Amino acid sequence: MTAADLAVAEARRWIGTPYRHAGSRCQVGCDCLGLVRGIWRALYGSEPQAISPYSADWAEAGGGDPLLEAAQRHMIEKPPCEAGTGDLLVFRWRDNVAAKHLGILSGPERFIHAYEGHAVLESALVPQWRRRVAGAFAFPEPAEDC
Repeated sequence: MTAADLAVAEARRWIGTPYRHAGSRCQVGCDCLGLVRGIWRALYGSEPQAISPYSADWAEAGGGDPLLEAAQRHMIEKPPCEAGTGDLLVFRWRDNVAAKHLGILSGPERFIHAYEGHAVLESALVPQWRRRVAGAFAFPEPAEDC
């Protein structure tokens, strides 16, 4: 299986996980970053960097674009129009603010995400979501065991 196949299969395991700010445990609780962290751990064993505690308003209170910058460091960037099943989508709510939401493209017009007030779910990638895509990234292929 490819990294994209594995990412979608793992994301589907998380469907129904309750929303919990800063959580990252399947069927216990997670936010959108926690979902991606859990998928990363399933694919690679450990996370690529430590995550500092963060408040719900971290994007408004901080500087830079940390979600987008982390994706650029650890994943393979691609034009959003070329995103495919298994890719990470990074969403920006408004121009000139940090990207603040993540999801895994699960099909041509669907994505899996943890959304405040909902359990992890698969949603349609309707125009209201599509126009907020700030970046798309492929998971690197896991190293093969010798």
